[in-house]
Formats: sequence, C-alpha cells, structure tokens
Amino acid sequence: MRSHYCGDVNETLEGKMVTVVGWMHRRRDHGGVIFIDLRDREGLVQVVCNPEDAASFTVAERVRSEYVLQIEGIVQLRPAGSNNPDLKSGKIEIIAKNVEILNSSETPPFPLNELVDVSEDIRLRHRYIDLRRPEMQQRLRFRSQITRQLRNYLDDHGFLDIETPILTKATPEGARDYLVPSRTHPGEFFALPQSPQLFKQLLMMSGMDRYYQVVRCFRDEDLRADRQPEFTQIDMEASFVEEEEFMSLMEEMIRNLFANVLEQALPNPFPRMTYAEAMARFGSDKPDLRIPLELVEVSDLMKDVDFKVFSGPAKDERGRVAALRVPGGNTLSRKEIDDYTRFVGIYGAKGLAYIKVNDLAAGREGLQSPILKFLPDSVVDAIMARVEAQTGDLVFFGADKVTVVNEALGALRVRLGHDLDMVEHGWRPLWVVAFPMFEWDDKAERWYALHHPFTAPRESDLELLETDPEKCLSRAYDMVLNGTELGGGSIRIHKTVVQKKVFELLGINEEEANDKFGFLLEALKYGCPPHGGLAFGLDRLVMLMTGAASIRDVMAFPKTQSASCLLTDAPSHVGEEQLKELNIRLRKLPNIEV
Repeated sequence: MRSHYCGDVNETLEGKMVTVVGWMHRRRDHGGVIFIDLRDREGLVQVVCNPEDAASFTVAERVRSEYVLQIEGIVQLRPAGSNNPDLKSGKIEIIAKNVEILNSSETPPFPLNELVDVSEDIRLRHRYIDLRRPEMQQRLRFRSQITRQLRNYLDDHGFLDIETPILTKATPEGARDYLVPSRTHPGEFFALPQSPQLFKQLLMMSGMDRYYQVVRCFRDEDLRADRQPEFTQIDMEASFVEEEEFMSLMEEMIRNLFANVLEQALPNPFPRMTYAEAMARFGSDKPDLRIPLELVEVSDLMKDVDFKVFSGPAKDERGRVAALRVPGGNTLSRKEIDDYTRFVGIYGAKGLAYIKVNDLAAGREGLQSPILKFLPDSVVDAIMARVEAQTGDLVFFGADKVTVVNEALGALRVRLGHDLDMVEHGWRPLWVVAFPMFEWDDKAERWYALHHPFTAPRESDLELLETDPEKCLSRAYDMVLNGTELGGGSIRIHKTVVQKKVFELLGINEEEANDKFGFLLEALKYGCPPHGGLAFGLDRLVMLMTGAASIRDVMAFPKTQSASCLLTDAPSHVGEEQLKELNIRLRKLPNIEV
C-alpha cells in the first residue's frame, strides 16, 4: 500500500512518484490550495493538493483530523525559504495525484497536532490514540532500540536467551505475589513471578553458563512514578564469575549503550562507593551525585548538650544526629522552612532544626536559630567548622533513629537540590557495594534480607552469620544513575550449608524452607557452580534515557497509580460460573463509608 514511510521521503526522491499512508495530522487551506501533513511512525510529510487536480482536491476537502489516508504523488523541492528544519522531510513536499480515504475518524478526545495539557486518565483511557503522538512513538522506538542494543551485547558475550516460567510458586519473602487459581488443582494456586531469580540460578546449575532474558515480572505492591504492577527486566546470570568480572561486563554494556544510542560517554570505570559511605554522606543507597549537598555527622558533638532532642539520639547506638549545609540557604523564608519541615515529616522526622548563618565572622551573634540557646559556644563553633559553613548558608539538622534521619535528610537533600536549581547536568553513574546481608525489623523482631535470601555473604564474613549477623556484609552490587537504581545484583549462595543458615536467620524454618524452596536446596546438592547475576529495570532505564517523568510514559499499556487499566477496565469482576469452575467463593466485604 505504500512505497515509503512519510518521514523517509526526502530530496533524493525529487521528481519521483511515491505512495504514502498514514493519519491526517494537520490540514490547512491556503487560498484554494490544501496542505495536508500526513503522519506515520517515521514522521510527517507535507502533501499539496491543488484545485487543478479536481478528484484529489475534492477528497482532500472532506478530510478531517485522524482520517486514515493513502496518497500518491510526485516529490518536489519546497519553494525557497519554506523549508522546515524540524522535519526529516522538511526540504520536500508531495504534489498529490490521488488521495484515498482508507478510513474516517470521529473527533479524537484530545488533539494530536498541538501541545495541550491532557489528564493522564484521559490519555490512558484512549491509549491507542495517545500512542499516535510523535513523542510517544519516539519513546517506544527508543525503547526498542535500547533493547536491541542490550540483546546484541549479551549475544556477543556468550549469554543465551532462555525463557523461564510465568506460572510458578508463591514466595514468602519480598513484595506480594499475584496469585493465579488452578482449575485442575482445586484450592491450589500458581503465582506470577516477581523475578526469574530461582530459575536463573537453576539454569546455572544446569550448566548453561551464561543466561539472559527480557522478562516480564509482577509485584502486587503500592505504586510510584517508577513502579508498576507488571514491569520488564533485563535479567542476567553467569557461572564461574567473581564480582569484579561480572560488574565490568555490565558496566561495559551500559557504557556501550549510552555511546551508541545517546552518543554520551560515561566514566570508565564507574566510581565505587560502599553502602555505609552512601548512607553516611547522602542518606540513601542510590545517591544522586549531581546534587552537591552532603550529610555531615555531628553526633559526637551533641552527646553532652542539655538539649535532649539532640543528645538522646547522639547517645543511642541506633540513633544519629546529622547536619545538611545549604549554600546560600539563609534566604529561605520561614514559610519555606515550615514546608520543608512538613516534607521531612513524611519520612518520620518529628521536626527540622536549623541555623541561619547571617554573618559567620560575628560568631553566635551572626547566627539565627531557635535552637542556639540550647547549644554552648564550643559546640556551635565546632558545628560551623565541621560543615564548613559560610556567611549566607543555612544548616538543617536531623536527630532521631538512624533510619529516620537518613530517609528524611536524604529526601530533603534531593528536594533542595531540585528546588534551588543545584542539580548538575550530565550522567553520574555509580556502583554501590558492600551492602549488609540483613536488616533488623524492630516491630517484627526479626531479620530481613536487604536484597534477597539467595545473596552470598562475603567469604571473610561467613563466621558472622553465627556470631554477629548485623555486621555481616554481602557480595551484592547495585548500579545507580542520577539517583535511580538501574539494577541490582549479587554473587549467589552456591553451598547448601550457607543457604540453610541464611534461611534460619530469616526465620524460615526447615519445614518452610523445604516447602517453599525444596527444589533449590535439592539442586544445590549436585555440584552447583559459583555464580552471580544482575537485573536491570528496563522501564526505569528508558525513562532516564528519554527524560520522561514516569515509567508510564515509556510503556505501551501501563497501569494507573491504583494498578488498574483504564483502557480495558481491568481488573474486573468475573461471573459466578467461572468462579465456581475455579473452586472460588468470594467473601462478602463489609460496606465501607467514604
């Protein structure tokens, strides 16, 4: 039906007859001559319909927005001065000889030929129209290009593309599973995979050596801008590798990707930072290094002050007092400071103390803060010196449990960086390493795996599994880019005795371990090789590389913030007959007043 895509018609085709198809993007009537901008996946081309060609002109008069057209015409150069440098076809136009309406269209729910503010709900409800927008077409083309580049790299480095099951077994750790009832096994359920973790480890035990998969994963959890109930991973695993070898492979892959797709050079090698350093300096294990603000430890300076808000956490081994210097921050108004105080409250902070540095040379008299009366001169001077305060700065303080201070000040650091236009341009990749194996949950009074229960401890820390689990570090590594975790991975446990010990520490008794992971424990007995891997979040990677605000803008058919599909109205009710066949009876929910 066509000889060329619209965006591919150019000056090399001057004088030739071409056939193009697509959607009517814009129609203009200029003194009896009708101009049609025809749009397809590759771009726009301008078509000229002259009244001398009566048949084509008559059809062109009937054309409306989003009509589907087939146009045959002769390519000619645009008149001097009328080139459009924004279009690939901007030097030419097509003189129409035949215009055929392949299908008409109702008026779209929102225009595609101009920039308008359309609610996301409307866009998602009519996603097939939203995806016609050049911006969305470009993002999905870009996504395909990224996937192709990654596949080519992995193919070239000996990784085999192997599919793993979608219907699998529910897991006791991590996010909630999506459950699938089995008709043939009444009362029993499959689960959709949160990741192919166990299967890719089994592939290593099978001797496949190197595996990868572009795989769909599912998690029934609360959503954010970078989360979806179903998402895509670039999943990889390799046998007989150490951390450095595997990390180098992955780093080279991402460097090549940015060089080939964005023509951007990333550092070689990527900088490394331990988890402990990242949390101490940035309050986050995925720090955005473009923001030149850092947390500074001042617990030792606050231990002996009379102000218990500071001295209490300073003396608590699980507490922390940290400062965050904001250059030029003393211009912040009281209202703005109150807004930031409410913001850190989201992360559990009970308040946000501060000191404005109006004149550093004037000592205490040059400072402004409600907390100064609680702090002796020696402490104030030591704080100013440690944070390297300058006249015109503002210093915020966090004092609470370590987790609260890190989360609150870490988030505040990012918020201030964006609000005060302090975010540097460019790409700042980072490896975060030396993660703790476990984190303690005070409420549940139990250990949780910081990554997952199949991550191997460092060889030098094996004894700590018995004596001091809190100090045991793992062989995990996360790749971070501009404050976003691109991917996480680790060297895996490949010995039965270690895997059983980790399960024990996590409160998974032998019976539960055999029930949930018996197939893994059995496989570990038969010559499991040392192995490790990593999974990149493809949606997040594309979001970053395209500059999109949300992963929903780089997915063809995403869900909403409430995990529903407005296009298909899913999830939805099913009939009683189908439920009966699956041996399911719905419990009547109590009426909830809104």
